[in-house]
Amino acid sequence: MIRLIKTLACSIMILIVSSCGKSQNNVSESESWQTLFDGKSLEGWIPKIHKYEVGDNFGNTFRVVDGAIQVNYDQYEVFEEKYGHLFYKEPFSSFHLKWEYRFTDQWMSDAPDFTFRNSGVMFHSQDPNTILKEQDWPVSVEYQMLADAGDGNPRPTGNMCSPGTQVYFEGVSDPRHCINSTSKTYPWEEWVKAELIVYGDSLVMHLVNGDTVLSYTKPHQKLSGGVVNRFPKDLFEEDRPLKSGYIGLQAEGQGVEFKEIKIKKLD
Repeated sequence: MIRLIKTLACSIMILIVSSCGKSQNNVSESESWQTLFDGKSLEGWIPKIHKYEVGDNFGNTFRVVDGAIQVNYDQYEVFEEKYGHLFYKEPFSSFHLKWEYRFTDQWMSDAPDFTFRNSGVMFHSQDPNTILKEQDWPVSVEYQMLADAGDGNPRPTGNMCSPGTQVYFEGVSDPRHCINSTSKTYPWEEWVKAELIVYGDSLVMHLVNGDTVLSYTKPHQKLSGGVVNRFPKDLFEEDRPLKSGYIGLQAEGQGVEFKEIKIKKLD
């Protein structure tokens, strides 16, 4: 009887210790994630819209609606290439970024056709304070987000695009501006869970709804591609490795919403 009581006591103690350990691990895991968007305001975020000075959120393009950052053009008469980005205030190097997104039914008719149900998240971007007023795109790498265009053609999301940059794909320097992922096509109004895992200037992985859909290596500057116009040339060097930079949410004529934006530093 005494032996049975001791055995039961030991078992209870093991369960308590195990439970505490799991609780501590969960707290540690939770604390390692930094929330970039509080769901209420744009605090900590910096807008930069083509043709306007940094900090000018022309037309209230970026706003908070129902707990999401929304790209909205209801105060625009015409788009006129007002490509915009909303940057988080600090740079990151090695990180795991998570967010959710969905498109709205708003699209500016004078925006280029490629912008239809198209948006993205930029990373390893130049400092928004160095983006010139007439510079159209930030020098950066893009996690491109696409949705079903309604034409019956596949449209994977989680692709890579490279304004002013280039990457190695399958071990070879790839000059393509965009590289498609292996994801399926998603309806435009559906919330999609996106993830981006970046290890400095080495490995980058794109995830969609928990699945790795694209990976590549060695992001570096490549200004000779002609995608970015009117950039400050004294700040860049051809083929320079991209080890860190800013994260930006894109606005290019298509309405879109972002929420649950969190990051974990990996370095």
